[in-house]
Amino acid sequence: MAINHFYTDTEEEIHYIQSRCAALGVQAVVSKGWAQGGNGTTDLAKAVVEVIESGKNHFKPLYDHNLSIEEKIKTIATEIYGADEVEYTSKARTQLKSIKALGFDSMPVCMAKTQKSFSDVESKVGRPRNFNVTVREFEFAAGAGFVIPILGDIMRMPGLPEVPAANHMDIDNAGKITGLS
Repeated sequence: MAINHFYTDTEEEIHYIQSRCAALGVQAVVSKGWAQGGNGTTDLAKAVVEVIESGKNHFKPLYDHNLSIEEKIKTIATEIYGADEVEYTSKARTQLKSIKALGFDSMPVCMAKTQKSFSDVESKVGRPRNFNVTVREFEFAAGAGFVIPILGDIMRMPGLPEVPAANHMDIDNAGKITGLS
């Protein structure tokens, strides 16, 4: 298990998580990617490789990658989220035809929905029961190789302008930050 470390985390908190995981036979590894980027995830990457190479894991994919996009989405929605059914807007149904025509229907699925619920409605916190999810539309990441069903009413992160504001920000050796206005 990855412990997504932030600078405010205490050693006591980290030790608690690690000891609880160890009692379940699970290794919990601190990942400092937030603060240190790739260098902060090296220990986690090594731990993942060790588990894979040990042959002692019980990993199996959630779905067969040869299934249709609709079957993949239904599997995720029912098996993970606990939904009863998946519904599609007319826009999503039209986009499904394009996905199939482009040959992207064999790609894996990466669902985009509210982080506050296993449903597609943020007010239904936790893992609600007796609900359907609605695929509003699709995006796809052809280079990365996956299809992204957009569930419910969420705002996707907007794109950056041609010259991002971060390009004008700096911090000097004394810790003074400039360019925030």
